[in-house]
Amino acid sequence: HVQLVESGGGSVQAGGSLRLSCVVSGYAYSSMCMGWLRQAPGKEREGVASITYYDSTTNYADSVKGRFTISIDNTKDIVYLQMNSLKPEDTAMYYCAAVAVAPRCDLFTNFNGWGQGTQVTVS
Repeated sequence: HVQLVESGGGSVQAGGSLRLSCVVSGYAYSSMCMGWLRQAPGKEREGVASITYYDSTTNYADSVKGRFTISIDNTKDIVYLQMNSLKPEDTAMYYCAAVAVAPRCDLFTNFNGWGQGTQVTVS
């Protein structure tokens, strides 16, 4: 089954940037749907961005459009989330997620593989 390992979180000041990475191992099918989700303390988990493995079609939450970019390096099986112009409200635990096959690949996809999470704190 798929294994996901995130890295790249940290603490930054508002307006700063971070790049999260998610290494995919176990399997990486071209049909896969990948996503980044986040959960802040006391809040529900929310989808941030999604991307399809075979053609890199992307979707973004309105709150991050124009600031975050999701991408895939298929040769290395790494999914990135470039986060620019960070705001305090972006503070959360960020999770990489995957599913081998999905009827649709978007922020509401029923992912079944999860990483351990990486903390992002914006002050």
